Amino acid sequence: MTRTHRRDDAASTTSTGTDTSLETLLVGIDAGCLPVFERLFDAGKIPTIERLCTDGVAAPLESQIPPWTPSAWPSIYTGVNPGKHGVVGFVGYDGYDWHVTSNDDVREHPLWTLLDRHDRSSVVVNAPVTHPPDEFDGAVLPGFLGPEDPPCHPEGVLADVREAIGEYRVYPNYTRGDDSLSEAEKLAEYESLIRMRGEAFRYLADRFDPAFGFVQFQKTDTVFHEFGGENRYIEPVYEATDEQIGAILEACDPDRVFLVSDHGMGPYDGYEFRINEFLRDEGYLETTTGGKGMPSWTPMRRRLREGENCDTWEPGTAARAASIAARFGITASRIRAALERVGLADVAIEHAPGGVSRTANEQVDFAASKAYVRARTELGVRINLEGREPNGVVSPDEYEPLREELIRTLQAVETPDGEPFFETVAPREQYFHGDYHEETVDIVTIPADFEHMLTEQLGGEGYFETAEPWNHKLDGVFAAMGEGIDDEAPIDRAHIFDVAPTIMASMGLPYSDRMDGSVVPVVEDVEPTTYPAYDGDVDGHGDDRSSPGEDVTERLADLGYMN
Repeated sequence: MTRTHRRDDAASTTSTGTDTSLETLLVGIDAGCLPVFERLFDAGKIPTIERLCTDGVAAPLESQIPPWTPSAWPSIYTGVNPGKHGVVGFVGYDGYDWHVTSNDDVREHPLWTLLDRHDRSSVVVNAPVTHPPDEFDGAVLPGFLGPEDPPCHPEGVLADVREAIGEYRVYPNYTRGDDSLSEAEKLAEYESLIRMRGEAFRYLADRFDPAFGFVQFQKTDTVFHEFGGENRYIEPVYEATDEQIGAILEACDPDRVFLVSDHGMGPYDGYEFRINEFLRDEGYLETTTGGKGMPSWTPMRRRLREGENCDTWEPGTAARAASIAARFGITASRIRAALERVGLADVAIEHAPGGVSRTANEQVDFAASKAYVRARTELGVRINLEGREPNGVVSPDEYEPLREELIRTLQAVETPDGEPFFETVAPREQYFHGDYHEETVDIVTIPADFEHMLTEQLGGEGYFETAEPWNHKLDGVFAAMGEGIDDEAPIDRAHIFDVAPTIMASMGLPYSDRMDGSVVPVVEDVEPTTYPAYDGDVDGHGDDRSSPGEDVTERLADLGYMN
Protein backbone atom coordinates (compact mmCIF):
# COMPACT_ATOMS: atom_id res chain seq x y z
CA MET A 1 0.00 0.00 0.00
CA THR A 2 1.26 3.46 -0.83
CA ARG A 3 2.16 5.60 2.13
CA THR A 4 1.56 9.30 1.61
CA HIS A 5 2.73 11.22 4.65
CA ARG A 6 1.58 14.77 5.21
CA ARG A 7 1.67 17.15 8.12
CA ASP A 8 -1.48 17.52 10.22
CA ASP A 9 -1.62 21.23 9.42
CA ALA A 10 -1.19 20.71 5.66
CA ALA A 11 -4.35 22.63 4.83
CA SER A 12 -2.98 25.79 6.39
CA THR A 13 0.53 25.75 4.92
CA THR A 14 1.83 28.26 2.41
CA SER A 15 4.43 28.27 -0.33
CA THR A 16 6.98 29.66 2.13
CA GLY A 17 6.58 26.94 4.74
CA THR A 18 9.21 26.50 7.46
CA ASP A 19 10.19 24.10 10.20
CA THR A 20 10.82 21.05 8.02
CA SER A 21 13.01 18.12 9.03
CA LEU A 22 14.75 17.95 5.65
CA GLU A 23 17.92 15.88 6.05
CA THR A 24 19.28 16.08 2.53
CA LEU A 25 18.53 18.51 -0.30
CA LEU A 26 19.65 17.75 -3.84
CA VAL A 27 19.60 20.75 -6.17
CA GLY A 28 19.86 20.02 -9.88
CA ILE A 29 21.06 22.76 -12.21
CA ASP A 30 20.86 21.56 -15.78
CA ALA A 31 24.11 22.40 -17.63
CA GLY A 32 25.60 23.95 -14.49
CA CYS A 33 29.40 23.97 -14.51
CA LEU A 34 32.28 25.76 -12.84
CA PRO A 35 33.34 27.84 -15.90
CA VAL A 36 29.83 29.32 -16.14
CA PHE A 37 29.54 29.70 -12.36
CA GLU A 38 32.90 31.41 -12.01
CA ARG A 39 32.12 34.21 -14.42
CA LEU A 40 28.87 34.76 -12.50
CA PHE A 41 30.74 34.65 -9.18
CA ASP A 42 33.00 37.43 -10.46
CA ALA A 43 29.93 39.50 -11.31
CA GLY A 44 28.34 38.84 -7.91
CA LYS A 45 25.22 37.36 -9.53
CA ILE A 46 24.82 34.00 -7.75
CA PRO A 47 25.80 34.43 -4.08
CA THR A 48 23.96 31.33 -2.82
CA ILE A 49 25.56 29.01 -5.35
CA GLU A 50 28.92 30.67 -4.67
CA ARG A 51 28.51 30.01 -0.95
CA LEU A 52 27.70 26.35 -1.57
CA CYS A 53 30.80 25.99 -3.73
CA THR A 54 33.22 27.95 -1.55
CA ASP A 55 32.06 27.25 2.01
CA GLY A 56 31.55 23.60 1.13
CA VAL A 57 33.45 21.47 -1.37
CA ALA A 58 33.14 21.71 -5.15
CA ALA A 59 34.64 19.82 -8.09
CA PRO A 60 33.91 19.01 -11.72
CA LEU A 61 31.31 16.28 -12.14
CA GLU A 62 32.10 14.11 -15.14
CA SER A 63 29.03 13.27 -17.15
CA GLN A 64 28.32 10.06 -19.00
CA ILE A 65 28.03 9.31 -22.68
CA PRO A 66 25.71 10.65 -23.97
CA PRO A 67 25.74 13.81 -21.83
CA TRP A 68 22.16 14.88 -22.49
CA THR A 69 19.23 15.50 -20.15
CA PRO A 70 16.97 12.46 -20.73
CA SER A 71 19.71 9.90 -20.19
CA ALA A 72 22.01 11.69 -17.74
CA TRP A 73 19.45 12.65 -15.08
CA PRO A 74 18.21 9.04 -14.72
CA SER A 75 21.87 8.06 -14.34
CA ILE A 76 22.21 10.61 -11.55
CA TYR A 77 19.19 9.50 -9.56
CA THR A 78 19.62 5.74 -10.14
CA GLY A 79 23.42 5.58 -9.98
CA VAL A 80 23.64 3.27 -13.00
CA ASN A 81 24.68 3.58 -16.64
CA PRO A 82 22.18 3.69 -19.55
CA GLY A 83 22.82 0.00 -20.26
CA LYS A 84 21.20 -0.74 -16.88
CA HIS A 85 18.48 1.92 -16.59
CA GLY A 86 17.57 1.74 -20.29
CA VAL A 87 17.30 5.41 -21.36
CA VAL A 88 19.62 6.62 -24.10
CA GLY A 89 17.92 9.66 -25.61
CA PHE A 90 14.82 11.78 -26.06
CA VAL A 91 13.08 8.91 -27.81
CA GLY A 92 13.21 5.15 -27.44
CA TYR A 93 12.93 2.80 -30.39
CA ASP A 94 10.42 0.08 -31.10
CA GLY A 95 12.08 -1.46 -34.12
CA TYR A 96 12.18 1.38 -36.67
CA ASP A 97 9.37 3.22 -34.92
CA TRP A 98 9.79 5.26 -31.76
CA HIS A 99 8.17 6.72 -28.68
CA VAL A 100 8.92 9.71 -26.47
CA THR A 101 11.06 8.68 -23.50
CA SER A 102 9.24 8.48 -20.18
CA ASN A 103 9.66 7.06 -16.69
CA ASP A 104 8.30 3.79 -18.06
CA ASP A 105 11.66 3.45 -19.83
CA VAL A 106 13.67 3.86 -16.59
CA ARG A 107 14.14 0.33 -15.28
CA GLU A 108 16.14 0.84 -12.12
CA HIS A 109 15.22 2.18 -8.68
CA PRO A 110 15.50 5.94 -8.30
CA LEU A 111 16.68 7.35 -5.00
CA TRP A 112 13.17 8.02 -3.72
CA THR A 113 11.95 4.43 -4.02
CA LEU A 114 15.11 3.16 -2.30
CA LEU A 115 14.64 5.70 0.48
CA ASP A 116 11.02 4.62 0.78
CA ARG A 117 12.27 1.15 1.74
CA HIS A 118 14.02 2.76 4.72
CA ASP A 119 10.92 4.76 5.74
CA ARG A 120 12.43 7.99 4.45
CA SER A 121 10.03 10.25 2.56
CA SER A 122 10.92 12.40 -0.45
CA VAL A 123 9.67 15.44 -2.36
CA VAL A 124 10.76 15.62 -6.00
CA VAL A 125 10.03 18.67 -8.17
CA ASN A 126 10.73 19.00 -11.89
CA ALA A 127 13.08 16.01 -12.21
CA PRO A 128 13.35 15.01 -15.89
CA VAL A 129 11.93 11.68 -17.04
CA THR A 130 9.74 11.11 -13.98
CA HIS A 131 6.41 10.98 -15.86
CA PRO A 132 4.39 8.92 -15.05
CA PRO A 133 5.51 9.10 -11.41
CA ASP A 134 6.53 6.28 -9.13
CA GLU A 135 4.52 5.91 -5.95
CA PHE A 136 6.38 6.31 -2.67
CA ASP A 137 6.14 8.09 0.66
CA GLY A 138 6.10 11.72 -0.42
CA ALA A 139 5.31 13.69 -3.56
CA VAL A 140 6.56 14.24 -7.10
CA LEU A 141 5.81 16.85 -9.77
CA PRO A 142 7.32 15.44 -13.01
CA GLY A 143 9.43 17.66 -15.24
CA PHE A 144 10.86 17.70 -18.75
CA LEU A 145 9.60 15.13 -21.27
CA GLY A 146 6.32 14.77 -19.39
CA PRO A 147 3.15 16.51 -20.57
CA GLU A 148 2.22 20.03 -19.60
CA ASP A 149 -0.30 18.79 -17.01
CA PRO A 150 1.38 15.59 -15.87
CA PRO A 151 -0.10 13.00 -13.55
CA CYS A 152 1.57 13.66 -10.21
CA HIS A 153 1.95 11.75 -6.98
CA PRO A 154 -0.14 11.74 -4.91
CA GLU A 155 -3.13 12.20 -7.17
CA GLY A 156 -4.47 15.73 -7.02
CA VAL A 157 -1.30 17.29 -5.64
CA LEU A 158 -0.74 19.45 -8.74
CA ALA A 159 -4.10 21.12 -8.20
CA ASP A 160 -3.14 21.69 -4.57
CA VAL A 161 0.14 23.29 -5.63
CA ARG A 162 -1.64 25.61 -8.02
CA GLU A 163 -4.14 26.57 -5.35
CA ALA A 164 -1.30 27.33 -2.93
CA ILE A 165 1.15 29.22 -5.15
CA GLY A 166 -0.86 30.18 -8.24
CA GLU A 167 0.14 29.14 -11.73
CA TYR A 168 2.43 26.13 -12.15
CA ARG A 169 3.62 24.94 -15.57
CA VAL A 170 6.28 22.58 -16.88
CA TYR A 171 7.00 24.47 -20.12
CA PRO A 172 7.12 28.09 -21.33
CA ASN A 173 3.91 29.60 -22.64
CA TYR A 174 5.50 30.26 -26.03
CA THR A 175 7.30 28.19 -28.66
CA ARG A 176 10.80 28.81 -29.90
CA GLY A 177 10.80 31.12 -32.87
CA ASP A 178 7.67 32.93 -31.71
CA ASP A 179 8.36 36.50 -32.80
CA SER A 180 5.29 37.89 -31.06
CA LEU A 181 7.26 38.07 -27.79
CA SER A 182 10.29 40.23 -27.19
CA GLU A 183 13.49 38.78 -25.78
CA ALA A 184 12.71 40.50 -22.48
CA GLU A 185 9.29 38.86 -22.36
CA LYS A 186 10.80 35.45 -23.08
CA LEU A 187 13.39 35.86 -20.33
CA ALA A 188 10.62 36.96 -17.96
CA GLU A 189 8.86 33.69 -18.77
CA TYR A 190 12.05 31.79 -17.92
CA GLU A 191 12.22 33.56 -14.58
CA SER A 192 8.56 32.80 -13.92
CA LEU A 193 9.11 29.08 -14.50
CA ILE A 194 12.12 29.12 -12.17
CA ARG A 195 10.06 30.83 -9.48
CA MET A 196 7.36 28.17 -9.85
CA ARG A 197 9.91 25.41 -9.14
CA GLY A 198 11.09 27.05 -5.94
CA GLU A 199 7.64 27.93 -4.64
CA ALA A 200 6.26 24.48 -5.44
CA PHE A 201 9.14 22.78 -3.66
CA ARG A 202 8.76 24.94 -0.55
CA TYR A 203 5.04 24.27 -0.42
CA LEU A 204 5.48 20.51 -0.79
CA ALA A 205 8.38 20.36 1.66
CA ASP A 206 6.26 22.11 4.27
CA ARG A 207 3.27 19.90 3.57
CA PHE A 208 5.02 16.51 3.41
CA ASP A 209 8.00 17.20 5.70
CA PRO A 210 10.35 14.91 3.74
CA ALA A 211 13.72 13.51 4.72
CA PHE A 212 14.99 13.98 1.15
CA GLY A 213 14.25 16.72 -1.35
CA PHE A 214 15.18 17.08 -5.01
CA VAL A 215 14.42 20.19 -7.05
CA GLN A 216 15.71 20.60 -10.60
CA PHE A 217 16.05 23.78 -12.68
CA GLN A 218 15.96 23.20 -16.46
CA LYS A 219 16.03 26.71 -17.90
CA THR A 220 19.71 27.09 -16.96
CA ASP A 221 20.37 24.80 -19.94
CA THR A 222 17.68 26.02 -22.32
CA VAL A 223 18.83 29.63 -22.17
CA PHE A 224 22.09 28.67 -23.88
CA HIS A 225 20.35 26.80 -26.69
CA GLU A 226 17.84 29.55 -27.33
CA PHE A 227 19.91 32.68 -26.69
CA GLY A 228 23.57 31.66 -26.88
CA GLY A 229 26.22 32.42 -24.30
CA GLU A 230 25.86 36.17 -23.90
CA ASN A 231 25.84 37.36 -20.30
CA ARG A 232 22.80 39.58 -20.79
CA TYR A 233 20.73 36.43 -21.32
CA ILE A 234 22.52 34.09 -18.92
CA GLU A 235 22.72 36.36 -15.90
CA PRO A 236 18.99 36.91 -15.20
CA VAL A 237 18.24 33.17 -15.55
CA TYR A 238 20.99 32.15 -13.14
CA GLU A 239 20.16 35.01 -10.77
CA ALA A 240 16.55 33.82 -10.61
CA THR A 241 17.73 30.24 -9.98
CA ASP A 242 20.10 31.38 -7.24
CA GLU A 243 17.32 33.37 -5.59
CA GLN A 244 15.04 30.31 -5.46
CA ILE A 245 17.80 28.09 -4.09
CA GLY A 246 18.43 30.68 -1.37
CA ALA A 247 14.73 30.84 -0.51
CA ILE A 248 14.57 27.02 -0.26
CA LEU A 249 17.61 26.92 2.06
CA GLU A 250 16.11 29.61 4.28
CA ALA A 251 12.66 28.01 4.42
CA CYS A 252 13.69 24.35 4.74
CA ASP A 253 17.06 24.57 6.52
CA PRO A 254 18.33 21.19 5.28
CA ASP A 255 21.04 19.41 7.26
CA ARG A 256 23.13 19.07 4.11
CA VAL A 257 22.96 20.24 0.51
CA PHE A 258 24.26 18.71 -2.70
CA LEU A 259 24.29 20.66 -5.95
CA VAL A 260 24.84 18.72 -9.18
CA SER A 261 24.38 19.00 -12.92
CA ASP A 262 23.90 16.49 -15.71
CA HIS A 263 26.62 17.98 -17.94
CA GLY A 264 28.42 21.24 -18.57
CA MET A 265 27.98 23.96 -21.17
CA GLY A 266 30.46 25.84 -23.28
CA PRO A 267 31.31 27.40 -26.63
CA TYR A 268 31.74 25.27 -29.74
CA ASP A 269 34.38 26.38 -32.22
CA GLY A 270 34.13 23.42 -34.54
CA TYR A 271 31.86 21.83 -37.11
CA GLU A 272 28.59 19.97 -37.47
CA PHE A 273 29.12 16.67 -39.30
CA ARG A 274 26.39 15.15 -41.50
CA ILE A 275 27.24 11.64 -40.47
CA ASN A 276 24.38 9.88 -42.27
CA GLU A 277 25.36 11.62 -45.52
CA PHE A 278 28.87 10.26 -44.97
CA LEU A 279 27.60 6.74 -44.20
CA ARG A 280 25.53 6.82 -47.39
CA ASP A 281 28.53 7.73 -49.53
CA GLU A 282 30.56 5.00 -47.85
CA GLY A 283 27.92 2.42 -48.82
CA TYR A 284 26.45 1.67 -45.38
CA LEU A 285 23.19 3.60 -45.61
CA GLU A 286 20.28 3.59 -48.07
CA THR A 287 17.76 6.35 -48.62
CA THR A 288 14.17 6.66 -49.76
CA THR A 289 11.96 9.51 -50.95
CA GLY A 290 8.93 8.10 -49.16
CA GLY A 291 8.14 6.74 -45.74
CA LYS A 292 8.48 8.37 -42.37
CA GLY A 293 12.20 8.91 -42.14
CA MET A 294 13.46 10.45 -38.92
CA PRO A 295 11.01 11.31 -36.13
CA SER A 296 9.15 14.37 -37.37
CA TRP A 297 7.48 16.65 -34.88
CA THR A 298 5.59 18.97 -37.23
CA PRO A 299 2.71 16.66 -38.16
CA MET A 300 2.62 15.31 -34.62
CA ARG A 301 2.12 18.82 -33.28
CA ARG A 302 -0.91 19.27 -35.49
CA ARG A 303 -2.49 15.99 -34.36
CA LEU A 304 -1.77 16.68 -30.72
CA ARG A 305 -3.27 20.17 -30.93
CA GLU A 306 -6.38 18.58 -32.41
CA GLY A 307 -6.70 16.39 -29.33
CA GLU A 308 -5.31 13.14 -30.74
CA ASN A 309 -2.91 11.09 -28.64
CA CYS A 310 -0.01 9.73 -30.61
CA ASP A 311 3.53 8.51 -30.16
CA THR A 312 4.51 8.61 -33.82
CA TRP A 313 3.24 9.85 -37.17
CA GLU A 314 2.26 8.65 -40.59
CA PRO A 315 2.56 10.79 -43.74
CA GLY A 316 -0.74 12.41 -44.74
CA THR A 317 -2.23 12.74 -48.22
CA ALA A 318 -0.17 15.80 -49.13
CA ALA A 319 3.04 14.24 -47.84
CA ARG A 320 2.42 11.01 -49.75
CA ALA A 321 1.75 12.99 -52.91
CA ALA A 322 4.98 14.89 -52.41
CA SER A 323 6.93 11.65 -52.01
CA ILE A 324 5.50 10.35 -55.29
CA ALA A 325 6.53 13.60 -56.98
CA ALA A 326 9.99 13.22 -55.53
CA ARG A 327 10.41 9.90 -57.31
CA PHE A 328 10.15 11.87 -60.54
CA GLY A 329 12.76 14.38 -59.42
CA ILE A 330 10.34 17.00 -58.08
CA THR A 331 11.83 17.60 -54.63
CA ALA A 332 11.31 20.36 -52.12
CA SER A 333 14.84 21.67 -52.65
CA ARG A 334 14.27 22.04 -56.38
CA ILE A 335 10.90 23.67 -55.82
CA ARG A 336 12.42 26.09 -53.33
CA ALA A 337 15.22 27.02 -55.73
CA ALA A 338 12.63 27.85 -58.37
CA LEU A 339 10.49 29.83 -55.94
CA GLU A 340 13.52 31.77 -54.70
CA ARG A 341 14.12 33.00 -58.22
CA VAL A 342 10.70 34.64 -58.20
CA GLY A 343 10.72 35.67 -54.55
CA LEU A 344 8.01 33.29 -53.32
CA ALA A 345 9.97 30.73 -51.29
CA ASP A 346 9.06 32.07 -47.84
CA VAL A 347 5.38 32.32 -48.73
CA ALA A 348 5.31 28.73 -49.96
CA ILE A 349 7.08 27.40 -46.87
CA GLU A 350 4.70 29.28 -44.57
CA HIS A 351 1.61 27.72 -46.16
CA ALA A 352 2.96 24.26 -47.06
CA PRO A 353 1.42 21.30 -45.20
CA GLY A 354 3.63 20.24 -42.30
CA GLY A 355 5.90 17.30 -43.03
CA VAL A 356 5.72 17.59 -46.81
CA SER A 357 9.25 18.82 -47.42
CA ARG A 358 10.91 16.26 -45.17
CA THR A 359 8.90 13.40 -46.71
CA ALA A 360 9.50 14.59 -50.26
CA ASN A 361 13.25 14.78 -49.80
CA GLU A 362 15.52 11.83 -49.22
CA GLN A 363 15.20 10.07 -45.88
CA VAL A 364 17.16 7.27 -44.30
CA ASP A 365 15.72 3.89 -45.26
CA PHE A 366 16.37 2.20 -41.94
CA ALA A 367 15.14 -1.25 -42.95
CA ALA A 368 17.41 -1.34 -46.01
CA SER A 369 20.53 0.18 -44.41
CA LYS A 370 23.42 -1.55 -42.68
CA ALA A 371 24.15 1.32 -40.28
CA TYR A 372 22.75 4.73 -39.44
CA VAL A 373 22.47 7.43 -36.79
CA ARG A 374 18.96 7.76 -35.36
CA ALA A 375 19.48 10.92 -33.29
CA ARG A 376 22.48 13.21 -32.94
CA THR A 377 22.18 13.33 -29.15
CA GLU A 378 22.80 9.57 -28.86
CA LEU A 379 26.43 10.09 -29.95
CA GLY A 380 26.55 6.81 -31.78
CA VAL A 381 25.83 4.61 -34.76
CA ARG A 382 23.28 1.81 -34.77
CA ILE A 383 23.66 -1.35 -36.84
CA ASN A 384 20.63 -2.95 -38.51
CA LEU A 385 21.22 -6.38 -37.00
CA GLU A 386 19.27 -9.41 -38.16
CA GLY A 387 17.27 -10.96 -35.34
CA ARG A 388 17.32 -7.75 -33.28
CA GLU A 389 15.77 -5.29 -35.72
CA PRO A 390 12.53 -6.16 -37.56
CA ASN A 391 14.18 -6.25 -40.99
CA GLY A 392 17.84 -6.57 -40.07
CA VAL A 393 20.18 -6.88 -43.04
CA VAL A 394 23.40 -7.54 -41.12
CA SER A 395 23.77 -11.18 -40.08
CA PRO A 396 25.21 -12.04 -36.65
CA ASP A 397 28.34 -13.38 -38.39
CA GLU A 398 28.82 -10.06 -40.18
CA TYR A 399 28.20 -7.91 -37.11
CA GLU A 400 31.69 -7.73 -35.56
CA PRO A 401 33.60 -7.40 -38.86
CA LEU A 402 31.22 -4.64 -39.95
CA ARG A 403 31.48 -2.86 -36.63
CA GLU A 404 35.28 -2.95 -36.73
CA GLU A 405 35.24 -1.67 -40.30
CA LEU A 406 32.91 1.19 -39.35
CA ILE A 407 35.07 2.12 -36.38
CA ARG A 408 38.17 2.35 -38.59
CA THR A 409 36.26 4.33 -41.21
CA LEU A 410 34.93 6.86 -38.71
CA GLN A 411 38.25 7.19 -36.90
CA ALA A 412 39.72 8.44 -40.18
CA VAL A 413 37.19 11.30 -40.58
CA GLU A 414 38.86 14.70 -40.58
CA THR A 415 37.47 18.21 -40.27
CA PRO A 416 37.94 20.70 -43.12
CA ASP A 417 41.01 21.86 -41.13
CA GLY A 418 42.60 18.42 -41.40
CA GLU A 419 42.11 17.50 -37.73
CA PRO A 420 40.45 14.28 -36.46
CA PHE A 421 36.72 14.93 -36.02
CA PHE A 422 36.29 12.24 -33.36
CA GLU A 423 38.35 11.81 -30.22
CA THR A 424 36.76 8.40 -29.59
CA VAL A 425 35.12 5.84 -31.85
CA ALA A 426 34.63 2.67 -29.86
CA PRO A 427 32.41 -0.37 -29.30
CA ARG A 428 29.50 0.35 -26.98
CA GLU A 429 30.84 -2.11 -24.40
CA GLN A 430 33.39 0.51 -23.34
CA TYR A 431 30.53 2.71 -22.10
CA PHE A 432 27.42 0.59 -21.57
CA HIS A 433 26.73 -2.64 -19.72
CA GLY A 434 23.64 -4.20 -18.22
CA ASP A 435 20.41 -5.91 -19.18
CA TYR A 436 19.47 -3.12 -21.62
CA HIS A 437 22.81 -2.50 -23.32
CA GLU A 438 21.36 -3.63 -26.66
CA GLU A 439 19.02 -0.63 -26.58
CA THR A 440 22.06 1.65 -26.76
CA VAL A 441 24.08 2.44 -29.88
CA ASP A 442 26.46 -0.16 -31.32
CA ILE A 443 29.33 2.27 -31.86
CA VAL A 444 30.03 5.26 -29.62
CA THR A 445 31.19 8.37 -31.50
CA ILE A 446 32.53 11.25 -29.37
CA PRO A 447 33.52 14.48 -31.17
CA ALA A 448 36.98 15.80 -30.29
CA ASP A 449 36.93 17.87 -27.08
CA PHE A 450 33.18 18.38 -27.52
CA GLU A 451 34.00 21.17 -29.97
CA HIS A 452 32.02 19.55 -32.77
CA MET A 453 28.46 18.29 -33.25
CA LEU A 454 26.73 15.55 -35.20
CA THR A 455 23.57 15.81 -37.24
CA GLU A 456 21.51 12.88 -38.47
CA GLN A 457 20.00 14.88 -41.33
CA LEU A 458 20.82 14.29 -44.98
CA GLY A 459 21.43 16.97 -47.58
CA GLY A 460 23.51 20.10 -47.71
CA GLU A 461 26.74 20.88 -49.46
CA GLY A 462 29.48 18.52 -48.35
CA TYR A 463 29.61 16.92 -44.91
CA PHE A 464 30.36 19.93 -42.69
CA GLU A 465 28.89 23.22 -41.61
CA THR A 466 29.45 25.53 -38.63
CA ALA A 467 28.37 24.10 -35.28
CA GLU A 468 25.88 25.69 -32.86
CA PRO A 469 27.84 28.30 -30.86
CA TRP A 470 27.10 26.82 -27.40
CA ASN A 471 26.34 23.24 -26.47
CA HIS A 472 27.04 20.48 -23.96
CA LYS A 473 30.43 19.80 -22.40
CA LEU A 474 31.39 16.70 -20.45
CA ASP A 475 32.17 18.33 -17.09
CA GLY A 476 29.29 19.52 -14.93
CA VAL A 477 29.56 20.39 -11.25
CA PHE A 478 29.37 18.65 -7.87
CA ALA A 479 29.12 20.70 -4.68
CA ALA A 480 28.29 19.69 -1.11
CA MET A 481 27.93 21.53 2.18
CA GLY A 482 26.51 20.86 5.63
CA GLU A 483 26.30 18.21 8.33
CA GLY A 484 28.61 15.27 7.75
CA ILE A 485 30.29 16.88 4.73
CA ASP A 486 34.08 16.95 4.85
CA ASP A 487 34.83 20.26 3.17
CA GLU A 488 38.56 19.48 3.37
CA ALA A 489 38.17 16.32 1.30
CA PRO A 490 40.74 16.30 -1.53
CA ILE A 491 38.53 15.52 -4.52
CA ASP A 492 39.63 16.46 -8.03
CA ARG A 493 36.44 15.33 -9.70
CA ALA A 494 33.45 13.02 -9.31
CA HIS A 495 31.22 11.12 -11.75
CA ILE A 496 27.47 11.38 -12.16
CA PHE A 497 27.15 7.69 -11.25
CA ASP A 498 28.56 8.66 -7.82
CA VAL A 499 25.72 11.02 -6.90
CA ALA A 500 23.12 8.43 -5.87
CA PRO A 501 25.44 6.31 -3.67
CA THR A 502 26.79 9.50 -2.07
CA ILE A 503 23.27 10.73 -1.25
CA MET A 504 22.43 7.35 0.34
CA ALA A 505 25.67 7.31 2.33
CA SER A 506 25.14 10.87 3.57
CA MET A 507 21.88 9.66 5.12
CA GLY A 508 23.59 6.66 6.69
CA LEU A 509 21.90 4.19 4.36
CA PRO A 510 23.34 1.42 2.18
CA TYR A 511 23.27 2.10 -1.53
CA SER A 512 22.43 -0.53 -4.12
CA ASP A 513 25.17 -2.92 -5.16
CA ARG A 514 23.87 -2.54 -8.72
CA MET A 515 24.97 1.12 -8.78
CA ASP A 516 27.97 1.81 -11.00
CA GLY A 517 29.27 4.70 -8.91
CA SER A 518 30.92 4.90 -5.51
CA VAL A 519 30.66 7.23 -2.54
CA VAL A 520 32.43 10.53 -3.10
CA PRO A 521 34.80 10.88 -0.11
CA VAL A 522 33.11 14.01 1.18
CA VAL A 523 30.94 11.73 3.36
CA GLU A 524 31.68 8.52 5.26
CA ASP A 525 31.55 5.45 3.08
CA VAL A 526 28.97 2.71 3.65
CA GLU A 527 28.69 -0.85 2.48
CA PRO A 528 26.30 -1.45 -0.43
CA THR A 529 23.50 -3.96 -0.19
CA THR A 530 21.22 -5.85 -2.55
CA TYR A 531 17.78 -4.41 -3.15
CA PRO A 532 14.98 -6.23 -4.98
CA ALA A 533 15.24 -5.77 -8.74
CA TYR A 534 13.17 -2.95 -10.15
CA ASP A 535 10.19 -4.54 -11.88
CA GLY A 536 8.33 -1.48 -13.13
CA ASP A 537 5.61 -1.97 -10.57
CA VAL A 538 6.82 -0.15 -7.48
CA ASP A 539 3.88 0.24 -5.12
CA GLY A 540 1.45 -0.39 -7.93
CA HIS A 541 3.08 1.67 -10.68
CA GLY A 542 2.63 -0.40 -13.81
CA ASP A 543 4.87 -0.48 -16.85
CA ASP A 544 2.31 0.40 -19.53
CA ARG A 545 3.76 3.19 -21.63
CA SER A 546 1.87 6.44 -21.31
CA SER A 547 1.16 8.86 -24.11
CA PRO A 548 3.62 11.76 -24.10
CA GLY A 549 0.76 14.23 -23.89
CA GLU A 550 -0.15 17.29 -25.84
CA ASP A 551 2.96 19.46 -25.61
CA VAL A 552 5.94 17.15 -25.24
CA THR A 553 6.95 16.71 -28.87
CA GLU A 554 6.50 20.37 -29.64
CA ARG A 555 8.75 21.34 -26.76
CA LEU A 556 11.48 18.94 -27.90
CA ALA A 557 11.34 20.53 -31.34
CA ASP A 558 11.45 24.00 -29.76
CA LEU A 559 14.63 23.03 -27.92
CA GLY A 560 16.25 21.86 -31.13
CA TYR A 561 16.83 18.31 -29.93
CA MET A 562 14.76 16.77 -32.70
CA ASN A 563 13.83 18.01 -36.16
